[in-house]
Amino acid sequence: MRFSVFLNARSLGPEQDRKLMKDLEGHAKLASNLGFDAIFLPDHHFNGYMPIASDSFIYAAYLAAQMPDMHFGFSVVSVPLHHPVRLTERINLLDQITDGKLLVGVGSGTTPEEMIGFAVDYRNAGPISEGNLAIAEKLWAKRMEDPAVEIDNGPYQGKVLQRITPAPYSKGHARLMPVAMKEASARRAAENGWPAFIPAFTPPKIGGTEPFLHVKKWFDIYKGMLLEAGHDEATVKSALDWTTHTYQAVHIAETDEQAREELEIILRGYQDAVDRENAFNRRAESDEANTKTDRTPNALDEDYIGTWCLYGSPETVIEHLRPYQELGIGNILCGTTTGPLTDQRLAFGNRTIELMASKVMPALANM
Repeated sequence: MRFSVFLNARSLGPEQDRKLMKDLEGHAKLASNLGFDAIFLPDHHFNGYMPIASDSFIYAAYLAAQMPDMHFGFSVVSVPLHHPVRLTERINLLDQITDGKLLVGVGSGTTPEEMIGFAVDYRNAGPISEGNLAIAEKLWAKRMEDPAVEIDNGPYQGKVLQRITPAPYSKGHARLMPVAMKEASARRAAENGWPAFIPAFTPPKIGGTEPFLHVKKWFDIYKGMLLEAGHDEATVKSALDWTTHTYQAVHIAETDEQAREELEIILRGYQDAVDRENAFNRRAESDEANTKTDRTPNALDEDYIGTWCLYGSPETVIEHLRPYQELGIGNILCGTTTGPLTDQRLAFGNRTIELMASKVMPALANM
């Protein structure tokens, strides 16, 4: 079982942005030194919502230069917010910089305010995402002598006459990682031999206290499609090795009681930040074109904690993760900096990855 760190911290004002970026750099270096397999980054805009996420490709390249053995991933790129030319160029460039150690999670986005900033109608986010991915495949396949690729997809227009540069490092292009929540997304990952994100809920409900049932449901669907696709053994193994289950908040302490008490401190700070952001988001949802169809539970509700959090003593966390490893989940993505990145929050996050590396990871590696 692999373990990866998700740099998902928030800033509450411009005066915090630079310190947050530097603190996350230090946290990522610590994770690298402790033996974590990958660093994942989000893709978000505006509102102080994760400053490094305004251009995760740049930040990933900056970190990759300092950690050449680390894999890098995105959870997830909001595809409707990227012109397909820029998307393919950036993926290829980072694919080269990391020598192919790149995992590009792809999704259609979640926040109307972000869509407004990029002139995307929230109602059309899904179709625009699908269109951009189809165009990206044409751009990756295009040779100099091929006919021009025409781009006409929502707000994105253009015509590519030559080819995308640089060429990808990986065969075809870097691995994409769809969220295996819809048949089309699971099949896209499976047929291409890519890993997938495996969710712990089933829409329209996006929380709950029985996450493993949902993880098994979506994993079995994806794995069945992967095995049916006829890939060689190495491709199947690589895809399953990186098939990822995500926890937005991971917190480990010496005892379960201490971990729960500190988790609630973390989640209160996180929820305060979310409430602040939602006040702005409601302005964006003032018309039919930009109204969300789902709502995330309050972070202090057991529905949220049961779905999105992993916490406890090292021994409790090991026992929680054993069924996931036995199922075949290859990579656990750990949100170790969730919420505003106060000094206390950073200390919690650093202690968590130290305990994971010293106690949790060795126990699961030896199974």
